[in-house]
Amino acid sequence: MIERAEREGCDLVLIDTAGRLHTSPELMRELQKVVKVTRRRAGMPVSVVLVIDATTGQNGLAQAKEFNEALELDGLVVTKLDGTAKGGIAVAISHDLALPILRIGVGEGIDDLQSFDALEFSRALVGEGEGE
Repeated sequence: MIERAEREGCDLVLIDTAGRLHTSPELMRELQKVVKVTRRRAGMPVSVVLVIDATTGQNGLAQAKEFNEALELDGLVVTKLDGTAKGGIAVAISHDLALPILRIGVGEGIDDLQSFDALEFSRALVGEGEGE
C-alpha cells in the first residue's frame, strides 16, 4: 500500500482496519505490527487515529484506552453525529487520554467529514439555544 502511494505520488495514505475488537489480543497484535511496519516504511510522519462511533456508550472509553495502550493514538475521529447521538463519549475519551478530536462525521459523503469545533460541539452537546 505504501509502495503504491509512493509510486503514484500520494500525500496521504489511509489504512482502514475497521472491525478490530479491543477484546481480541491477536487482532491488537496485528494492528501493532501494521503500525510498526508502516512507520518504518513510510517516508513521512504516520498518525494513528481511532475512529469511534458517536453511539458508542461507556464501552467506548474502555475501547479507546486499550487501543491507546497498544498503539499510542494521535487523535480521534467521531462518526455518526448526524443521528440522535450527541457523542458525549468523545469528550470523555479526549479528556481521559489527552487526545485531540481531529474530525467529526455528520453523514456518509466525503464533505461530511468536518473539522472539529469544540465550542460548536459543546453547544450541540448541551443543547444551547433549544427552546428559545
